[in-house]
Amino acid sequence: MGMDEVEVRRSRRRRRTVSAYREDGRTVVLIPARFSAAEERQWVATMVGRLEAGDRRRSPSDEQLTRRAAELAQRYLGGLAKPTSITWVGNQNSRWGSCTPADGSIRISSRLKGMPSWVLDYVILHELAHLLQPGHGREFWSMLKAYPRTDRARGYLEGVAAAAGLALDAEDDVETDVS
Repeated sequence: MGMDEVEVRRSRRRRRTVSAYREDGRTVVLIPARFSAAEERQWVATMVGRLEAGDRRRSPSDEQLTRRAAELAQRYLGGLAKPTSITWVGNQNSRWGSCTPADGSIRISSRLKGMPSWVLDYVILHELAHLLQPGHGREFWSMLKAYPRTDRARGYLEGVAAAAGLALDAEDDVETDVS
């Protein structure tokens, strides 16, 4: 990701811990006041690296989405769901994902980037299940019950939608093209 600006904040009260976070487009690194310039450089590099690693984990590439979808399909759907493609898209403002069973394509809203991996896994699994069951009937939901965080992920997404003022219905949180 490579942040352009790093702000180091020294604290006399901070003794043994170093932390970092993102704020207004910059990285803020909190260190003890007693650190030397060399220690500061080392810890800034370490903490920026950790933040970037977390960003990569929370925002996988399309290729990583494809691998994750294959793992989820194998684990929870017996390997039966085989998408032809799975990609991030930026044009889904009222859906978390969509699936076209006719051609096997899955699209995941870029709004999920940065959300917990178990939430992204739920949305991927939800779309994979649509490859096998186009609608939201009993058979569809019984497939998703195998995923232990289904209810938690749905609640998380409902909370995000409510906080953002999105009009997402619990049953209409995805689009399914059955043509």
